[in-house]
Amino acid sequence: MKHDITCVGHLGELSSFDEIIDVRSPAEFADDHIPGSINCPVLDNEQRIEVGTLYKQVSPFEARKVGAAHVAENIARHLRARFLERPKTWRPLVVCWRGGQRSGSLTHVFRRIGWDAQQLEGGYRTYRRLVMESLAVLPRQLRLKVICGATGSGKSRILQAIGRLGEQILDLEELACHKGSVLGVLPNAPQPSQRMFESRLLTTIQAFDLERPVYVEAESRKIGSLHLPAALIETMRAGECVNIEASFAARVDFLLRDYDYFLAAPEWLNACLQPLRGMHSTETFLRWRDYACDGQWRPLVGELLEQHYDPLYSRSQSHNYAGFDAPETVTTDDLTPAGVEAVARRICGR
Repeated sequence: MKHDITCVGHLGELSSFDEIIDVRSPAEFADDHIPGSINCPVLDNEQRIEVGTLYKQVSPFEARKVGAAHVAENIARHLRARFLERPKTWRPLVVCWRGGQRSGSLTHVFRRIGWDAQQLEGGYRTYRRLVMESLAVLPRQLRLKVICGATGSGKSRILQAIGRLGEQILDLEELACHKGSVLGVLPNAPQPSQRMFESRLLTTIQAFDLERPVYVEAESRKIGSLHLPAALIETMRAGECVNIEASFAARVDFLLRDYDYFLAAPEWLNACLQPLRGMHSTETFLRWRDYACDGQWRPLVGELLEQHYDPLYSRSQSHNYAGFDAPETVTTDDLTPAGVEAVARRICGR
């Protein structure tokens, strides 16, 4: 049989396999994995901890005995449940953390059966290195059109509407599961890990036609707890800017609709506002807290815009985005769904 170790020099080579099987634990797989791969752990979360503890506290020999028993049982279960129908020509790639014993075990069994199974040299760490190398290069090849505008201008919704018109969009907030501000946390939608975010980001970028523009919303270096790659931030900040100038009333109305989940949870809203406490007077902060508790949403949103978000925006945009010196400007006093669609059409020249 052919040598069962595969060295991958670029991510495109992964597509030559019929299936990618990640044998790491479910917790490792949930943190990040090769897009499209399936998880068939040879050690589950508890078993991995058990074997690791034995290795450190008793001996490597005792750990290998227990680990081998778990691995054999798990491989047998996966074979029966998932792989018995695979044809003889099936060619899978097996991945673990660093291309060691876990992926080697499943690869050995597959090859003894007669499948041309390959083990990824370096394991997930090889994939991770290739992701980081790609994210240092590919974003610089994008021709970005950056949607700018003060908080509440409907930028994310406008970006999504541009996508519905058939244009290419890079929706960073959707990938990050966060709206990007101190109040950007989404209900029942935790952010992915930094690694998973970068995998999703790279997959999205790789699908773009580099001959066509890509629309993206102006962002800071962080979206919630996640960091944007330096190459992407630099390319965004050098991009062509489209500035949305929406009336103050339209912005307040939009925010009351777009963040309506906070209206039913004033305690959660006040907890999210805590980072602003040291940035404003105690009197101001306590007034905002009382507004939330009393359901006075319109004065709360209005003061947050006037006293916090708008000054922050005016300082950051002109400083960070070169294209903001002479942006294309689109004005509107309507950020309802129909108004957002109209703005998107104007931006795209439809």
